Amino acid sequence: MDKSKKTSKNYLDFVYEHSDKYRWEKDDEGNVTIFIENRGAFNRIAQKLLKKPKVSQLHLEEMGSFIWPLIDGERNVYDIGQLVKEHFGEEAEPLYPRLAKYMKMLDEYGFIIKKAVHESA
Repeated sequence: MDKSKKTSKNYLDFVYEHSDKYRWEKDDEGNVTIFIENRGAFNRIAQKLLKKPKVSQLHLEEMGSFIWPLIDGERNVYDIGQLVKEHFGEEAEPLYPRLAKYMKMLDEYGFIIKKAVHESA
């Protein structure tokens, strides 16, 4: 077997947690809003000249609002996927490609950070 394959990690084993940089809330209907503070010189100028907000709001859609609270620093991507499948059924398919893409996007934007990799037995 190729040695690089033995040492590679399975993405489904990754465990993520929310970044401390962003505050978030869940409303009575279960919809999640992430609050993004617009900092820096460019943002201050845009706030004054263009009346841009000091805090932007990112409203997650239904599936994103379901997934977001599950990103708790304990569950791995596989476990989150199982809960998504249980809740949304066929609507979530293709489940793991979609979930992996969503998690990677959240990671790239800095909303979540990788905490650990749980080794599969």
